[in-house]
Amino acid sequence: MNTADAKRVLETALICSQQPLPVREMRVLFNDELGADTVKALLHDLQNDWAQRGVQLVSVASGWRFQSRPEMREYLDRLHPEKPPRYTRATLETLAIIAYRQPVTRGDMEDIRGVTINTLILKQLEDRGWIEVIGHREAAGRPALFATTRQFLDDLGLESLDQLPLLDTPTQQAGALEALNDASQAAQAALPIEAVGGDLAEPAIRELPIEEAAPPLPADETASPGDTPVHPLESDHE
Repeated sequence: MNTADAKRVLETALICSQQPLPVREMRVLFNDELGADTVKALLHDLQNDWAQRGVQLVSVASGWRFQSRPEMREYLDRLHPEKPPRYTRATLETLAIIAYRQPVTRGDMEDIRGVTINTLILKQLEDRGWIEVIGHREAAGRPALFATTRQFLDDLGLESLDQLPLLDTPTQQAGALEALNDASQAAQAALPIEAVGGDLAEPAIRELPIEEAAPPLPADETASPGDTPVHPLESDHE
């Protein structure tokens, strides 16, 4: 198979896929006759081929995918003008702590935020596929350790956690995640798969975009909606 045909196979598979494709899966298209480096070189060639179009080929944590360019956002939004629900500041700051300090326990999060974290916040993030329990700390009660998932990186359009902005406080980090979310929303409208009878696939992150960045909190941070103050005698976290 020549280079042009191989690129066409890759292009077709990527356009028809509803999820990012890792290189190892794309090698299956060629019965593993093409090495990983060769497939990556072909993908970079495809990126250049699409450089002047409204859609771009990008690499995220789970693999490669086609997505629209940010400047196309205002036009694509006309197809879906309804405004999705927003995350609360409490949810966003909790997510930021997990993303920047992982792995962390619920107790760690509460120590950083200074308030008790509502169980529903963690459940919401788990249901969203952005966080998961990856183990338990060897301490009293063996508290669960939370970390972010590949889905979290995919939805923010990142390849790795190293691409998160380097910031200090949970509020700054939450604002950074909100900015990344806005950028990814502008870029993650998937291609319509009309050729194979599919629907216009909307990116997962558009279902639950993060709320507007919260203003800086004072030194004695007050509780966010959905939280209750930590009692100084409380030590047993759910």
